[in-house]
Amino acid sequence: MFPQPLLIIAGQEIHWYGVWIAIGILACFAVLFFFGKKKGLSAKLVDFIFYAGIIAICGGFGSAALFQAFYNYLATGTFYFGGITFIGGLIGGVVIFLLLYIFWGKKYGKISEITALAPSCILIAHGFGRIGCFFAGCCYGMETDGPLGIFTPAIGKTVVPTNLYEAIFLFILFGVLTFLYLKKSGKFNLDIYLIAYGVFRFLIEYLRGDYRGDFVPGLSPSQFWSILMIVAGIVLILLKTVYPKYFKAKVEAWWSEKRKKNKDEDK
Repeated sequence: MFPQPLLIIAGQEIHWYGVWIAIGILACFAVLFFFGKKKGLSAKLVDFIFYAGIIAICGGFGSAALFQAFYNYLATGTFYFGGITFIGGLIGGVVIFLLLYIFWGKKYGKISEITALAPSCILIAHGFGRIGCFFAGCCYGMETDGPLGIFTPAIGKTVVPTNLYEAIFLFILFGVLTFLYLKKSGKFNLDIYLIAYGVFRFLIEYLRGDYRGDFVPGLSPSQFWSILMIVAGIVLILLKTVYPKYFKAKVEAWWSEKRKKNKDEDK
């Protein structure tokens, strides 16, 4: 939207996109510390989330760039680095964070304490990041003559402001999940986030105007990952509700019988 730099400091250009990304990251950690204190999370767990989060964010940016390079290959036939993609960054960041939790973080608290709070942290950062996309003129929608179209100098067209639509949705979802976390248990917050964002992202892709190649015919890369997010959210809900009530005892009994049988065979 504003391709010219906001400031030039020591020869380095500072753009609005970077400013909004920085605001989003700061807001993410502000939510972590404020909500963590309000819900009484242990200081050691909050500190672990903070430091692991920094590592995951750095790794997530690398993953986002790598995913975008692959999308560039799908769209143009050439693998080159240029731009980043949120879902690619989310996947990489989550994998890194989970590995850090498995090897170092389990002693500080339960994963359920993290998954109840993490969606709010991600949403607030992502929301400000999408405002940054608006200023950068990326993640734009299809060309339009409608009254809600916005002229984007970066591409020289009036387009549907899908980046702003997404920012509004993310802030609304942040409000909903924050209420559930602070007023309820937040047990299903991660599941709701995966399903709600997956559905929204799948649908808004039909308004996007920046072609990024196809994973499967008729689906953009983000739509492909959105489907997986929705499925993952549904599976998590079933594991938390249906599985304990109807299947947990049967599975435990099956494993117990299997272990007993193995011991008898070893004698």
